[in-house]
Amino acid sequence: MKSIRFAFALGGASLLSILSGAQGVTLEKLLQTTLEKNPAIAQAKASLEEAAGQRLILRSIIWPDAKVGVPGGVQGGHRAGESATKVFGFARGSFIQPLFNAAVPPSRRRGDVDLLIAEQQLNIAVVEQLHAARVAFYTALYNRELQSIREDQRQRLEQTVASQKDRYEAGLTDRSALTSATVQARELDPQIEGAHRACVGARLKMAEAMGDDLAPGASPAEAEGELQFAPMIVDLNAETAAALKRRADLKLARLLVRAADEDERIIEAGYYPAIAATVSGEYIPVSGIHREDSTRRTEDISSEIRAGAVYTWRVVDNGKVAGAALKQRAAREVNELTCRKLEANVGRELLRIHNDLKTIEDRQKSLAAASEA
Repeated sequence: MKSIRFAFALGGASLLSILSGAQGVTLEKLLQTTLEKNPAIAQAKASLEEAAGQRLILRSIIWPDAKVGVPGGVQGGHRAGESATKVFGFARGSFIQPLFNAAVPPSRRRGDVDLLIAEQQLNIAVVEQLHAARVAFYTALYNRELQSIREDQRQRLEQTVASQKDRYEAGLTDRSALTSATVQARELDPQIEGAHRACVGARLKMAEAMGDDLAPGASPAEAEGELQFAPMIVDLNAETAAALKRRADLKLARLLVRAADEDERIIEAGYYPAIAATVSGEYIPVSGIHREDSTRRTEDISSEIRAGAVYTWRVVDNGKVAGAALKQRAAREVNELTCRKLEANVGRELLRIHNDLKTIEDRQKSLAAASEA
């Protein structure tokens, strides 16, 4: 769908220019309002903020993990030499800093790619919504002008019908001429109605693109301007190279390939060991306590700090990591094929656009020659 929209956008932009009027919705105002209020663009902007948060989550494995707890309470009851009720409490904390983790580099890159993907999705949303608004604007102008032309044709045919009726009543012609003229005039009625409906539908599309909330019975804004034909010469080689470099959907496809590759590397990090430095401690504001791991009956110093390193390595995989890696590799290969297919279609799409432009230009020259004759 993206490639088709791109083709129509290029064709429409090359064939039509706008002469803006003084009132109503001009093309410039339509595009500006669409950028500011279109729901799809607003949602893509929100997704960009979400991607920024997801990048922080992916990078969290790099940073240390520190925890502090302060358990406390009230102890009641009667013991010899002690008060009936007393308050107790102590503090404990831990600090863990990863020293080696094979998932850290791909996680950093994956977070960056996520943000780039969200940016390209925003670019695609902007391109698609602006294209839809532009096409709706052109469609409204085209069908309004078509309706006006058909109405002029119907008016001339009705004059012909009146003339044929007078001639028939005067006995100067037979009834077939009157019938033929009447049929030709009535054939324009559905065409005029169709052009009117298409114009109203295009105006509704414009309101939808601008995010307008139309009240019941409200009429959408009119498109202000006129259509003029402007021939355009397309350099296929230059346009193909530019499209391969600038098109947002191609950039997104390449980023999806990178993201799948980084996901595979994150999964494969399970093959390697992980090393982390740890520091833990406890503070107890009393002395003379007994610890389970101590060889002495009591400890004069009740608080302690411990430091060391933790080393973990999955020696036997049992297929969990290998299976997930194979699955992710298949997803990456699918993304690569899709990306290559999109890149290969660019030249064919531009060639079709070039041929369409040539056909339209030849048709316009024929119409201009017929009008002058």
